[in-house]
Amino acid sequence: MPFQDVVDLRVHLGHRRLIGLLARSVDRDTLPPSLIFSGPAGAGTRETAIATAQAINCLSPTGKGESRDACGTCTACMRIARGAHPDVIVVEPGDNGAIKIDQVRDVIDRAGYKPFEGRRRVVVIDQADTMAAGAQNALLKILEEPPPSSVFILVTARPDMLLATVQSRCPRLRFPAVEAGSVDHDAREIAQRVLDQVAASHHPPARLEAAKDLLEGTGGGNTGAEDRAQVSSHLQAMASLLRDVELLSTRADIRGLANPDAQPVLERLAKAYSGKRGVSAFTAVDRALVALDRNASIKIVADWLVLHL
Repeated sequence: MPFQDVVDLRVHLGHRRLIGLLARSVDRDTLPPSLIFSGPAGAGTRETAIATAQAINCLSPTGKGESRDACGTCTACMRIARGAHPDVIVVEPGDNGAIKIDQVRDVIDRAGYKPFEGRRRVVVIDQADTMAAGAQNALLKILEEPPPSSVFILVTARPDMLLATVQSRCPRLRFPAVEAGSVDHDAREIAQRVLDQVAASHHPPARLEAAKDLLEGTGGGNTGAEDRAQVSSHLQAMASLLRDVELLSTRADIRGLANPDAQPVLERLAKAYSGKRGVSAFTAVDRALVALDRNASIKIVADWLVLHL
């Protein structure tokens, strides 16, 4: 998706500022050869990395300066969105949850060549914090002497897991999380309803019925960016509620509640989601948000989540 779609899906001054900075750098051809996009799940870091690749290689770019953007409809933009462009490489963890050194070495070999058809080759390393020290050290040499025709974007929710030598060679853009009090009330109502339904039953069929509520307002499959953003807003609201439940359960200062107007609801949810189950549920929501960012089917994500809450 182009930069404008990312901004539209996440109306946040922090995102607008960062995307404006990226757009201006692409327009002036001053984008650094390596970058770290850091931010929590759901912050749009991966989406922005793909949007950056589109802005660089779009055949019919629009605007100037901070308004520079990809058209989103040319063959290059469409192929990048589908993961089928030869000059945009996305590296992500394998089945074991880690990025292996062989994956990094393969990327290094490919980055050494000139782009096949785009302006610059863009390498997006998603969940870069899952690289072991050996893989990070293998990447370090190319970060020290980057080829002029390539851009490396390391996407991570845990930048401190990267080696200090890697961090020092990559300017970091910090993407903000959803602010306290900014959760959509409709999304929160849906999240609350799903948590209540799941808490009331241990039977998978009943839980899967609750998943339908998470898909409210969508086409129900693996559809467009708007549907993905809708489900993401439901999950962000759910994460906000679970965080507040944990805060109440530990008897922390209630002035830290993100949903102070929903305290009676939170106290009811705390009976089911306090302690270990609450932490596990919050982790499951975080993983679901990551899956959405990685373009997983929204129905599969919703079904998986309700079975793990």
